[in-house]
This record gives sequence, C-alpha cells and structure tokens, in this order.
Amino acid sequence: METPTARWRRLLPRTPGRWAAVGAALAVLVGGGTWSAVADDGSPAVQREDRTLRMDGVPIDTSYFHAKGSGKRPAVLIGHGFGGSKNDVRAQAEKLAADGYAVLTWSARGFGKSGGKISLNDPDHEVKDVSRLIDWLAERPEVELDGKGDPRVGLTGASYGGAVSLLAAGHDERVDAIAPVITYWNLADALFPDGVFKKLWAGIFITTGGGCERFEKQLCEMYERVAVSGQPDAEAEKLLTERSPSAVADRIKVPSLLLQGQSDSLFPLGQADAMQKAISANGAPVSVDWISGGHDGGDSETGRVEGRVGDWFDRYLKEDTGTATGPAFRVTRTGGVDSTDGAALLRGASSDSYPGLRSGGRDIALGGGTKTFRNPAGAAPPAISAVPGVGGGLAQLSSLGVGLSLDFPGQFGRFESKPLDTSVRVTGTPTVTVNVKADGDRDAVLFGKVYDVSPDGRQQVLPHQLVAPYRITPDQQGKPIELALPAVDHEFDAGHRMRLVFAATDLGYASPAEPATYNVTLDGPLTVPTAPAVKTAAAALPWWTWGLPAAALVIAAALLITARRRTATPAPDPELADVPLQITGLSKKYAKSVDRYAVRELSFRVEKGQVLGLLGPNGAGKTTTLRMLMGLITPDEGEIRVFGQAIRPGAPVLSRVGAFVEGAGFLPHLSGRANLDLYWQATGRPAEDSHIDEALEIAGLGDALARAVRTYSQGMRQRLAIAQAMLGMPDLLILDEPTNGLDPPQIREMRDVMIRYAAGGRTVIVSSHLLSEVEQSCTHLVVMDRGRLVQAGPVAEITGSGDMILVTTAEEVSEPLAEKIAALPGIGSAVPTDDRRGLLVRLDGATTSRLVADLVRLDVPVTGVGPHRRLEDAFLTLISGGAA
Repeated sequence: METPTARWRRLLPRTPGRWAAVGAALAVLVGGGTWSAVADDGSPAVQREDRTLRMDGVPIDTSYFHAKGSGKRPAVLIGHGFGGSKNDVRAQAEKLAADGYAVLTWSARGFGKSGGKISLNDPDHEVKDVSRLIDWLAERPEVELDGKGDPRVGLTGASYGGAVSLLAAGHDERVDAIAPVITYWNLADALFPDGVFKKLWAGIFITTGGGCERFEKQLCEMYERVAVSGQPDAEAEKLLTERSPSAVADRIKVPSLLLQGQSDSLFPLGQADAMQKAISANGAPVSVDWISGGHDGGDSETGRVEGRVGDWFDRYLKEDTGTATGPAFRVTRTGGVDSTDGAALLRGASSDSYPGLRSGGRDIALGGGTKTFRNPAGAAPPAISAVPGVGGGLAQLSSLGVGLSLDFPGQFGRFESKPLDTSVRVTGTPTVTVNVKADGDRDAVLFGKVYDVSPDGRQQVLPHQLVAPYRITPDQQGKPIELALPAVDHEFDAGHRMRLVFAATDLGYASPAEPATYNVTLDGPLTVPTAPAVKTAAAALPWWTWGLPAAALVIAAALLITARRRTATPAPDPELADVPLQITGLSKKYAKSVDRYAVRELSFRVEKGQVLGLLGPNGAGKTTTLRMLMGLITPDEGEIRVFGQAIRPGAPVLSRVGAFVEGAGFLPHLSGRANLDLYWQATGRPAEDSHIDEALEIAGLGDALARAVRTYSQGMRQRLAIAQAMLGMPDLLILDEPTNGLDPPQIREMRDVMIRYAAGGRTVIVSSHLLSEVEQSCTHLVVMDRGRLVQAGPVAEITGSGDMILVTTAEEVSEPLAEKIAALPGIGSAVPTDDRRGLLVRLDGATTSRLVADLVRLDVPVTGVGPHRRLEDAFLTLISGGAA
C-alpha cells in the first residue's frame, strides 16, 4: 500500500536535487572527530550527543537526541528563536526523542556557541546549514530513509526557527513535514508593513542579536539606513523579501501545521494567513492554529502546542493513520477568569476548513463624519498600543478587559457605533473604506485600531494591543481606499460599542517628523468578519443529564441486594487528561462534628509546570486537603481529579503522584541509596522505572548517598525524603512543609530542588509557612483560611493588588530623574530600587497607563511595568479579611 509520504512525493512536483552534493562540504568534527555522549536529564532512556560541525569553515554547535533500542525512526530538526540557542529547545527535543524520533538541534550562525555572522536565514548560509544537517542525519544508523541520502525528516521551531523550517521545506526536497510556530512569511512585510517602519521591533532584533556588528554587513547597513530615514527603501524591502519563506512560496509542498500567536505585534495573524493560502495552493495539507500568546506575551500554550506538533509528525512522518492531527482551523479563546486561580480560562474553537480573515462579514454602521487631526512635529508624544518589552503584560491585561492604550488629544480621529444589540464575535480582519487627505503633497501615515468600549464609555479595550499602520501616498488620497484593521479573535458584548480610531502616531513605529494635518472621512461601514463556521468547543454533557435515571435504578438494586451503599468511581474526564490537579467543591468535616469543617467548598486548579504554594495559618485546612489529595482520607463532598482521574484510596493514577508529608522514616543503619532502593522494591514496580539517578541528581545529595542515614544532618534527611518522593519521576509532586527544621542555606537548596523539578514540565504543590521562600520559589498560590479558599492565582497577581508599581529600566535611574517622576501629577512617590535599575512608584490618583505614557515622554528606557507588593503584606491582608 502506498504510504502518505510516498503519495505526496508522487503527486506534487519537486524541485531538482540541488543538494545532492552538499554533503561533501560537511567538514570533520572539531576536536578529533569524537562524539561525547551526555546523559539526558529528562529520561535516562534518551541519549544526547553534543558535537560541533564546520560548515563553510563556520563552527555550528549541535545536539543529537535519540532513545536506545527503538530501531529505525524518523528525524526531527528543531530550530530556536532569535537571540536564543539550541539549549532553548532541549526539553522539546528530549520529549520527541523519547516518543521515537531522532532529534537534532543546533545553534544558528551568530548565536550560542556557533560562529559566523547573523544573515537572517539567508538561503546561502543558515538555510544551507539545515540541508547539511539533513545530510548528516541521513548517515545515522537510527534514522529511517526514504532513499539514499534522503532521511524521513520534519522541521519545527518558533519565530526564527519557524521561518527556517519553512525555508528549508522550500529549498530542500527531502523535507517531509513542517510545524512552524509564531513566525513570519515575509520579513519585509512584518518589519515594513504598508511601507511604515516598525522601529521598536527592528531595534530589538538588532540588540537581541548582540549589536549591528554581529550581523552580515549589508544587513547592518540596511538597518542603519532605514533607522535614520525612518522609512524603508526598495533595496531594504528586496533584501528582506529574498530571505523570507514567501520567496519560495511555490516550492513548499509538504504537510504544514501553522501555529500563529494572537498576542503578536511582530508577526501578526496575517503572516500565517499568507502561508496557508500559498501552501494549500500547492496541494499540501495545511492546518492553522491561532494560539493565545505570541511575541507580545500571553499564554504560549506550550504543552498543547508541542502535543499537536507531535501528533502532526506522528501522522506525516511515522505515517500513523490512526493519529488525529486536529481540525483544519483552531483558535484559542478566552472565556473569562477562573474564580479559583485568577487565570484566564482558555477554550478552543474550530472548523473543518480554514475560514481565512474575511469570512462572514457583518456591516457595523459608524458615526462621526469627517475627522481632522494633526501629526505633531517630531511625531511626539506618540500614541501607545503594543510596547515591545512591556507589551506582554499589556496584551494579557487586554484579554482580561483592562485597557492601557493611549491616544493623545488632537492626534487622532474616532468613529463609533451605536450600542450593539447582540454580542458580536470578530474572527479575522475588519475592513473599512475611507477617504484620506493630507495637507501639502505628502504621504499620510496613519495607525488604525478598533476598540471595545464599555456601555458607560469609561473603558476601552484594544484587543491584544494591536494596531495596523498605513502609508497613503498622494495619488491614493482624495478617493475611496479600503483599509484592513488588525486580525483578531475577540467578542464584543451586547451593549458595548465598536470604536474605530485613526491615530497620527504610534510608539512602535516611525512617523514623519514634519507636522501635518490629516482629514479622514468614512466611505462606508466597518465590516467585521464573524467566521460563522468556527464553533467554540461545547462543555462536555454533564453526566447527570443521562446518568441520574440509570444511577437511581442501579443504586436501588444495590440497596435491595446488599442493604448497603456502594460508591462507584466516576469515569475519567478526557478534557482534564493533561491537567495535573482539579479540585471542585471539596469539603471535609471534623470527626463527630455536624457543622465544623476542616475544609469547606474548596475549588482550584493546577496546571503543568507550576510550583503552587498552599498557604494559610495553622488550622487553615492545608494538611487535610493534601491528605485527601493523596487518597489517605475521603472527602465528605466534592471531587479531586488528577489528570482527569477521580481520586479514591488506591486509585491507579496515584502512581503519578509523589508525596512528602509529615516526614519520612528511614532505616538509620543503611545508606541513603540503600534506603531508596528498599523503598522502591516495596512498591513492586520495575527497577528501571524508578529514575533513581535522576531524582538524586535533582535532590543534590552527592557523595552522602553512600553514608549511613544516621550521619545525615536534618537538611540532608529532608533532601533524601524529597528524593524518595521523586522516585519514578511523578508528574505531580506534593511537599508538606519541606523546609521544617532547615537553616537558611538548606532552605535555599530546597527551593532550588523544587524549581529544578518543575522546570521539566512537571508540577509541584508545596505547603509552607515561610512566605519569603514561597514568594521566591512558587509561580502560583492558593491561600486558605478556616478551611475555605481566600484567593488563588499567580504570585505576581496576588502580591500586586496594591497601589505600588515596580518600573524596571534598561539603565540606572538618577536621583534627579526619580524626583522628576515623583513630581508628576497623581504620583505619591518614586524611589529607585537598590540596584538603581528600577523605581518603586506609589500611585496617588494616576493610572498605570498614564504613568507609562509619562515615562515614555521623559525618555525613560522602560523594560517592564507591574504591580509590586510583598507576599507577606498580601497574605496578612487576605487573612485579616478572610471568610469565617
């Protein structure tokens, strides 16, 4: 039977075998041609080999991952993001290798330990390097071949690594499948949209790369030329276009999974739209996935994204026809805020076909007539939308209904709808036809955006902080012209209004320095795409809608036959299969008490990779909660699910849970290693499943393992107990007061143990009364008092509900500048941090958005803005106002 890959090769014309002789250019290994085998930190079954290859005399640092004894297997190349290195993708490489792939990672030219100049994925340099890596894979005995010198190979990577995946598919006919993430189709279009220079992101490219001197000479000269003029020229656009995947659009003919970020002012959704149109036109399978985050921050959905990439490769590299690759189109939507942990609730919506950016257009009438506004001299102060470096926080706030965008009076025109009769879900690119006129014979540079305005008009939210730039030349002025607004997925609630704004400036872009007056008149309604075929995933049908009648019969029969009640274990919930822990309505009364509760109506959720701190005063119910979680005691009401499985005493899913509660007993005359071996033997599980060396490495006991436990200090006993809890590398690790009896250095070591463990994608829950340690080691918190939940959410969110703002800066803050900021209207005080690379600003009437605008106006090199309050202050405030 013809395989899917063979069929695609037969049906789709491929480019000539231009790379047949490339392998000859691959030089010998630096250091005498020997490999170094390095044990993998994620799984001892995965072998890692680090090697430096020379390509055209340039050293390229690589790592090769494969699991022993898996026979022939497909290969995957993983590229890294701009400014990063191969180390950034190591965890994904290890997982794919454990799943049966041969995985090769590398640091691109100019990054990590690789040499050479940065050429922005030049086909003659970075892209040709990928082909040489494919040559090398073809010689590995583990790699499956489709023909001589032709390995079965897929490529993935984010941003810079995503672009080289697309480029390699267009330049090398041996590539079989790709899965690029948050990347670009045309770099010129991304950095010079509609001929407007995206100056902040372009500058970040240069600084992240290490400065202009680290780039190929013509790229450096191009950037400096455009940065000085403030406007791209034809040569600059040609240079970047030639190094973009769009230059080989007709040659990318392999199955492509395109994952693009919604919170992304660098490479917006339109880039993936162009990819989809071109690749699908070539006849290849294409799926598009709009993830929640992006270059501006937000939830990167790492676990889901990597899972879908793995499924894509299983289908098109392993040719597993039973693997579902997901819908042709999927978008992650925010469905409000989880009351248990303060996090945005994410749900998927999908359709069987890609809707594009203009499906299901609905016309929204706008009022406003003709608007006249000015571009100020020097284009300052600029309006604020996305701010690279700060924008991640702003984009996340916008998804939660908080607006921080800023337009200055006299520098913008706005057109507004009536209150919406019904809610409108916009999925794609809104469009509007306008008539624009600038005074004098000059270009008009405008920035368009659509706000979501609250019913009282006091709050406006800019979805994902996105804005679209336009350069309207004199020959386009004075007549109707259609303008496309930023592509988004956003729901406008009934009663809200849509506000279309055209601003003369924007902080992220270069505007003309000369003052100018613009007149803008609407020539039709705002047309918003609704993508009617895209349906949000419905919640699973509650079991009781069909199960209660049947359950009643079963229970009645059981009572008649046995005269006692039996409790059935609920069926697994597939929607929670990847969720380490979800507690719903949990209650437990004290023994022989009718109305006194140890835990009452407790609900919260924990995600992968989190270190969750369980806080509360003595008697808050923390230990009772943990004991119910481990199946040691049974709740009176509510439910605990671990990876979708309901917890009962002896539940099989408890094998994925490790615990350290109320100390661990060891045989004092045996060594630490012998105690652990004995414990694991008692579980009856295979010795190879213990991962004992891995647990010991994380715990950091060193040579003490060979000594009798009776010689251990309290800190060493605690670490041995943690190592015992980590045996088997459980996906969920529970630690109850792990720092009891430890001195400050030992506490710091224990903190590092928890952070290292969670860094591998596992989850840690720690109950502790040491607030300073929790603040430094935990990512999320659950605060309990008298058995009830007081508050849950990210540490930064719980500590940041006061009026103190932390501003971080790229340079030291001088005393005169701090005094100038303190004197601003609405600012109570501004005090430099200890390292002077930041300010603690107390708001006294001013808003965060006004503070950001004032800092930008004062040329403060801001790198971050966020709330600041110590966990101790927040904890005492919460407990003092906790529920009775």
